[in-house]
Order: sequence, then C-alpha cells, then structure tokens
Amino acid sequence: MMVPCPTCKKSVKWDTRNPSRPFCSERCQLIDLGAWANEEYRVPAENVDPNDLDQKLDDPDR
Repeated sequence: MMVPCPTCKKSVKWDTRNPSRPFCSERCQLIDLGAWANEEYRVPAENVDPNDLDQKLDDPDR
C-alpha cells in the first residue's frame, strides 16, 4: 500500500521494513518532530477547571 509522506507528500510504500514510516525518510521524520517541538502543531483540548479533576480522582466508580 502506498501512502503520502506527512511532511513532503512524496508517495511512500507502507512497509514494516521502513523505520521512518509513515515518513519517506528520517529527514522528514525529524522535520515533523521539530514542528511538534516548536509547538507548530497542537492537539485540541478543553479547558478544565483543576477542581473538577480532583473530584474525578475521588470518584469510586472510576
């Protein structure tokens, strides 16, 4: 199966022998890692009141 490299969009074979998959190369993998480190990507999250977190930890049904 062929997939696009998330960084450069080059078509790359999805293969367990490719240690950089889903990237086409270690270079593209490191570019992506650098973008995460520079906070260029973000995972959306809800703002949570810290007091709500404490209540969830005390919940016996958890």
